[in-house]
Amino acid sequence: MNMPVHNQGKRSDYPINVKSAIPKHRQELLKWNGWGYKDSKFVYKNDAVYFTGKRYPIGELRLPHLIKFGTEQLNIDLTKPGIQGRELPIESDYSPPKVSPEILVQLDNVRISYSIEITDRVVHAHGHTLKDIYTLRNSVFERIPDVVVWPRSHQDVVELVKIADTHDMVIIPFGGGTSVSGAVECPSKETRTIISLDTSQMNRILWLDKENLVVCCESGIIGQDLERELAKLGYTSGHEPDSYEFSSLGGWVATRASGMKKNTYGNIEDLIVHVKMVTPLGVLQKNTQAPRISCGPDFNHVIMGSEGSLGVVTEVAIKIRPLPQCRRYGSIVFPDFAAGVKCMREVARKRCQPASIRLMDNDQFKFGLILKPESSCGGALLDGLKKFYITKLKGFDPDRMCVMTLLFEGDESEVKSSEKRVYAIGTRFGGLSAGQTNGERGYMLTFVIAYIRDLAMGYKVVGESFETSVPWDRVLTLVANVKTVVAQECRKQGITYYVFNARVTQTYDAGCVVYFYLGFNYSNITDPVHVHHTIEEKARDEIVNCGGSISHHHGVGKLRTKWYPGTISKVGVNLYLAAKKELDPKNIFATNNLVSSIPKAKL
Repeated sequence: MNMPVHNQGKRSDYPINVKSAIPKHRQELLKWNGWGYKDSKFVYKNDAVYFTGKRYPIGELRLPHLIKFGTEQLNIDLTKPGIQGRELPIESDYSPPKVSPEILVQLDNVRISYSIEITDRVVHAHGHTLKDIYTLRNSVFERIPDVVVWPRSHQDVVELVKIADTHDMVIIPFGGGTSVSGAVECPSKETRTIISLDTSQMNRILWLDKENLVVCCESGIIGQDLERELAKLGYTSGHEPDSYEFSSLGGWVATRASGMKKNTYGNIEDLIVHVKMVTPLGVLQKNTQAPRISCGPDFNHVIMGSEGSLGVVTEVAIKIRPLPQCRRYGSIVFPDFAAGVKCMREVARKRCQPASIRLMDNDQFKFGLILKPESSCGGALLDGLKKFYITKLKGFDPDRMCVMTLLFEGDESEVKSSEKRVYAIGTRFGGLSAGQTNGERGYMLTFVIAYIRDLAMGYKVVGESFETSVPWDRVLTLVANVKTVVAQECRKQGITYYVFNARVTQTYDAGCVVYFYLGFNYSNITDPVHVHHTIEEKARDEIVNCGGSISHHHGVGKLRTKWYPGTISKVGVNLYLAAKKELDPKNIFATNNLVSSIPKAKL
């Protein structure tokens, strides 16, 4: 998309070639069978658990409370060595790549990098569902990509889609590999050649319009790279999903993502100005950068949430903002979860949400305390005089209280005004300020919690998160009912040791987002992934019964196709299939996302 030169700075300034924090062969830096960086993990040493490395605030700090928690809540002994899982994949684990020499010659001719090496193929066969990681550690995938390709530009993608269309091959787009919906999983019954199209080398900043505050980037740029480069220029996108260290701009578009600071900056649909997507039929795009147009249905919304089933997102223009002058964290402790939810509701009603506002229930509040490096069991929030004041003088029950974490961004006067309003509302609902330190720590732990699952798997504990959006008047009922269902299902499955907690993560005028975390000891269970899926399915049924959505931002993928027709109606499914038939008549993008399969009669 062309832009006026006078708005872009010097002609020589763009495009900016971004050196990514994540290498092309991501397994060189990231775990091939777990979450995040190789040098970042929980380990036992010197009579306590530590988190290795210096990438996160708790790095190399002693975390003594994890051992007791593991013993009492999950019946595991963290002082003993855990199960390591399988080594790197080997060729004999999988069928040889089903790709003809002629195709590889064509890739060479158009100068597109590719690999048929087994580790590259396996790394691109999965996202980060429980099933994905458990399979990597204990088994093999039924189907993996036959070839991985790394296009470097929009035109490279056009060439690749032409090749796949001509030779009837399958393309599965691959961004940051952080999907938790099974979206990049290869359909097990697919007999055609499967290409994993990795967008990571398409990560240039194409232009930045300072006058209109818009930046255009290639879709493969990773969140942390985007924010680092924008910050150098004095700007931010403000889009910060929990996975932003590793997820890509194109992935945010394809999954209809949301970020922790959406109150100030918006969800991805609020940020998008323009999207370019390559389909077998051609390129889908709008030929204007106007902030809003009334020109029939907005096809950006066909692209957003399409989860790689219609084409490949190649370029995205989004709104940006100047870097905030002031950033301040905060926290409020409430006597119980209901009081915290009522406070959040009032904050939303008054439309005075800070950049981020999150509420942990009591179970998650206690879980967060075990990651505190302080020597006392309660941690900073419940130490000394503060503990006496909260529990004795104010009468808060440690087994019911919960904590809200806050992040304020803006200029100094805006932050002070927002703080004053939010804390005043908190006081009305029985809340007490718990300080900036607890707020910052609660916010940052979001990035560390994902590493817990890798530690847990070594001790026969599986865990997963799932989320929903729900109207305000049904929040408390939904959380209570889902907890009851999960408890019942755990008993039915013979599960004695488990943890299940919840938090409210984002607020809207008409409702909010609830995140659930479930983990259990599977020592007496032969197929823990199936059991976890069964429990989550029952929980999801209850979520829907209580008026919740099947997903707020994780997407549908292959895991939640059961509920998709009921969510959008039969007419809605047929409308999606009509778009699929028009844009991809040969089902080149055969991801099986959204609907479990595409009826041949529809194509």
